[in-house]
Amino acid sequence: MSVLVAGTIALDHVKTPHDEHENLLGGSASYAAIAASFFSAVNLVSIVGQDFPEKHSKLLRDRKISLDGVEVSQGATFRWSGEYFGDMNTRETLGVALNVLESWQPQVPGHFTSSRIVLLANASPDNQHAVLDQVLASGPRPELIVADTMDLWITIARPRLEALLRRIDLLVLNDSEAKLFMETSNLIQAGERLRAMGPRFVVIKKGEHGALLFGENEFFSCGAFPLKQVLDPTGAGDSFIGSVAGYLASLEGTPRFSDIASGLVRGTIIAGYTCESFSTHRLESLTTDEFETRLEAFRSYTRFD
Repeated sequence: MSVLVAGTIALDHVKTPHDEHENLLGGSASYAAIAASFFSAVNLVSIVGQDFPEKHSKLLRDRKISLDGVEVSQGATFRWSGEYFGDMNTRETLGVALNVLESWQPQVPGHFTSSRIVLLANASPDNQHAVLDQVLASGPRPELIVADTMDLWITIARPRLEALLRRIDLLVLNDSEAKLFMETSNLIQAGERLRAMGPRFVVIKKGEHGALLFGENEFFSCGAFPLKQVLDPTGAGDSFIGSVAGYLASLEGTPRFSDIASGLVRGTIIAGYTCESFSTHRLESLTTDEFETRLEAFRSYTRFD
């Protein structure tokens, strides 16, 4: 089964206390698609410029990710640069160049619309609505529609974002964004209020402290896998939700709360691997045996009588 991932592809310049790299594969859709590909086939919808390196396209194709929905437009690829400090929890954005992303009008290939799971990775709500409009107009409703967002859209595009919440099944955002959106310092209240705005499920990411899942009269808390060293946390959240979507696409039937909870556990494992190297480098070399070993270790860390 397949998952449709729509969002941004970028070229990143990342500096941390450990090292500095340029022209890295980045963007919400890149991380989410690669993470999802560990569990299911992936159909990718995005846009790049003519400067996008072929090595990055090859990497995506080698992961069995269909690029039929990736537009190659005249101009430069979306670029982001940032620097991390101290314990890697503090980040400063040094530069953003939207380039071809600024005028992007997503086009979803017809054969993508049958994807069981749709992940609207972090992008403008207008782009997310556009993708969803095309999917819903072309056939049966997907079994689960997931959307990720960020503080920028909460601040400058709140009406469009609120409208999106009424169309999706699962909302994903981080703890500070949930507090900003619901104007509360209490994450439990934030999660419940967000559910009341439309989605059946809400996931609040807490970085190195894991994630919370809210359903109807159901709640699940997932810790993060303990890492001894973090080299670059860029894309960890995107890898997390990409893993969840990919895992759910690999299951039979409409995902239930317990399925999503199981997906969160797998997402935290993949997100941890993302942090262990720059860009998607660690994910590129990750094996099934390594993943299963860490998953079993995580089970032992969270088991109690």
